Amino acid sequence: MVRWVSLALIVATVPCSLASSSAANIEPRDTNEAFSPPYYPAPNGGWVSNWAEAYQKAQNVVRNLTLAEKVNLTTGTGIFMGPCAGQTGSVPRLGIPNLCLHDSPLGVRNTDHNTAFPPGITVGATFDKDLMYERGVALGEEARGKGVNVLLGPSVGPMGRKPRGGRNWEGFGFDPALQGIAAAGTIRGMQSTGAIACIKHLVGNEQEMHRMSSVVTQGYSSNIDDRTLHEFYLWPFAEGVRAEVGSVMIAYNDVNKSACSQNSKLINGILKDELGFQGFVVTDWLAHLGGVSSALAGLDMSMPGDGAIPLFGGSYWGPELSRSILNETVPVERLNDMVTRILAVWFKMGQDQDYPLPNFSSNTEDETGLLYPGAVISPVGVVNQYVNVQGNHNTTARAVARDAITLLKNEENLLPLSRNDSLKIFGTDAGADPQGLNSCADKGCNRGVLTMGWGSGTSKLPYLITPQDAISNISSTAEFYIKDTFPSSVEANDEDIAIVFINSDSGENFITVDGNPGDRKASGLYAWHNGDDLVKAAAEKFSQVVVVIHTVGPLILEEWIDLDPVKAVLIAHLPGQEAGYSLTDILFGDYSPSGHLPYTIPYDESNYPESVGLLQQPFGQIQDDYTEGLYIDYRHFLKEEINPRYPFGHGLSYTTFEYSNPSISKVTPLDTEYPPSRPEKGPTPTYPTTIPPASEAAWPDNFNRIWRYIYPYLDNPSSITNTSSSNTYLYPDGYSTTPNPPPRAGGAEGGNPALWDVAFSIEVTVTNTGSRPGRAVAQLYVQLPDSVGLDTPSRQLRQFEKTKVLEAGESEVLGMDVTRKDLSIWDVEMQDWKSAPWGKGVKVFVGESVLDLRVLCEADGGCNTL
Repeated sequence: MVRWVSLALIVATVPCSLASSSAANIEPRDTNEAFSPPYYPAPNGGWVSNWAEAYQKAQNVVRNLTLAEKVNLTTGTGIFMGPCAGQTGSVPRLGIPNLCLHDSPLGVRNTDHNTAFPPGITVGATFDKDLMYERGVALGEEARGKGVNVLLGPSVGPMGRKPRGGRNWEGFGFDPALQGIAAAGTIRGMQSTGAIACIKHLVGNEQEMHRMSSVVTQGYSSNIDDRTLHEFYLWPFAEGVRAEVGSVMIAYNDVNKSACSQNSKLINGILKDELGFQGFVVTDWLAHLGGVSSALAGLDMSMPGDGAIPLFGGSYWGPELSRSILNETVPVERLNDMVTRILAVWFKMGQDQDYPLPNFSSNTEDETGLLYPGAVISPVGVVNQYVNVQGNHNTTARAVARDAITLLKNEENLLPLSRNDSLKIFGTDAGADPQGLNSCADKGCNRGVLTMGWGSGTSKLPYLITPQDAISNISSTAEFYIKDTFPSSVEANDEDIAIVFINSDSGENFITVDGNPGDRKASGLYAWHNGDDLVKAAAEKFSQVVVVIHTVGPLILEEWIDLDPVKAVLIAHLPGQEAGYSLTDILFGDYSPSGHLPYTIPYDESNYPESVGLLQQPFGQIQDDYTEGLYIDYRHFLKEEINPRYPFGHGLSYTTFEYSNPSISKVTPLDTEYPPSRPEKGPTPTYPTTIPPASEAAWPDNFNRIWRYIYPYLDNPSSITNTSSSNTYLYPDGYSTTPNPPPRAGGAEGGNPALWDVAFSIEVTVTNTGSRPGRAVAQLYVQLPDSVGLDTPSRQLRQFEKTKVLEAGESEVLGMDVTRKDLSIWDVEMQDWKSAPWGKGVKVFVGESVLDLRVLCEADGGCNTL
């Protein structure tokens, strides 16, 4: 999401892009080009038993809503037209408030007395399911405490396809299983508090530059084949849907040449029908490109509600959606389902029961201010109540930041440090922003310690413990040189240890930092602020150097990683507000490092496939073809037999671990190639299909309008006539009101429930064989046999478990389940998941990284240690 973009957005040029109140000329489609096939009509929600009570409550309300009230709940009130990033209209007479939708995935954005948690990439590096859930609970509690109905996270798109991609850090890593497990835990935690989670961005938003449409260009098209879409990019969304996520945010870009906000195959066919999504689908901010087209394609909510030009008071929905119902271009059934979905989520999360209203403003820090800043001339009132929602969440934030820290290298066991070691610390990344805390909006600068990337996925820091603060609190001998150039006056003795702090930043495209327009265009995969030179200069002077890296993603380390003085390297990822103490917990040995890389670190950027580079062209739509298919990150390195500098999953400890006594047991037999037949759909709410009276869309008498506020009312609704059967409106190609047969791969939230039948259960004993306490991360990778009939990555992460803190000599038995889906490929012809019968030929590896495998189990055999 962004808070501001170009003032105009063009309508996409594919046939499904039609404005709601006018006809469109449709150019013939070149059938030789890949495109997203039509899928109509939009499936109704409510057929899953777990949602039956919520849908019944919603149905009871929707039956009593007027046309204007229904439209009001689907359309945002306009950008800057309320306290939140976006808010819907309300139904005051029935006690339904404006629903507040607000960022971000790491904390409540642009407010006060909140927690700035570590972002997703840091959470992924913990490989700790308990922390993933616990952080989700804390996020939900803070959202609820501030009156946020829908907190816009977690993010699992982008998926890390492009290592330079600006928002990779908002997600949990470059692997679908890691993303899916982390997202599901986060969602369950958030929604346990009553806050609604919003998983995003569906799908293919892998590059920041050129993602959006404007008056001079069209957002790029991510052209993804069906198998790659299912096995890689949709995987974490399926896990999120299975976790009963309340909302899904659609991406800005096109997918297969159809804009995501009106891509009927993506929303209707895959998300709502195949994956059984029961919540509501919302646009990214200002990603709404057409009225009728998006409604028919399955969109349920437009945010922030504005049309092509923000702050003009226009909308593709609002009054135009009212018009489209009255002239019968949009079926009443579609509008009823949109509203029912929104209210069902509201009821399911218990938000009808004393849920707080927003008590903050994302527009100002003042106590009083404009209630509708976008209107300029607006009522004034109390907008900030300064409610403290932090609780004890700092302990969770610190635990996540600490347990994510990844030890890449530790020669001669230089770490952990002693409290009386002679330390000299270099780099601005160790200190505070000299211009003050939160001195740049949305973290759109890189000054001081890097706590998060920039953009809408941020929150204000309530405070910041810098590494300098934390080290000073522990060491009385440490000297600090908070500069990015090495001071020539520094002298080094043999016992001195230099700690060099470097970083690499990125963010969202509406801010450019140091020549990087969101994506790491100028900096590449190298340290910012001459960080590599700073390390080399320290290595020339000191015989013992520790490098601490705060980074949004992979870095090229080759200029200095093999220098003899560089003994230890830590990646501290993006630590949030507890940057300092989480680091000193590890540096001085209070805890052993237990983080593992959620991505691969290569020797050189040329190690990646050429197709994952950033794309630019001056004119026309960029066609981003996903020719590498499934071979992203470690999958690519394995296929091409490229040895990385550090593999996916790598992470050292201050102790060592042994894996022993592995076993595999069959649980649910894979006695068929395909899952058993899906369950039948349950009933869905029904409503009268008659066109409502035009008077329901008329302006109320003596109504006090706010300038630029988006309302559902029309000036003369009684003059509207039926245009659906005339030549006035051209429907998208393939449009139909006849429901499709239920997809065989569906049947429940996330897909056919048989996909999550446990096929095999693996157990392994992990023993701390060193002399210090520590935690191990057991990572489970599967290798599918040639009998599945398709080229498949030789190893794919499917599960992981983290031990408790094991004392020296202590053991723990870890169990990990492998499901039918874990052992399946997507059969594009059958449109279903296919596995090897009985698991014959399946191999399961368990280890400390994708290249450090300790155990091999064969599904049709036994297990042994490697």
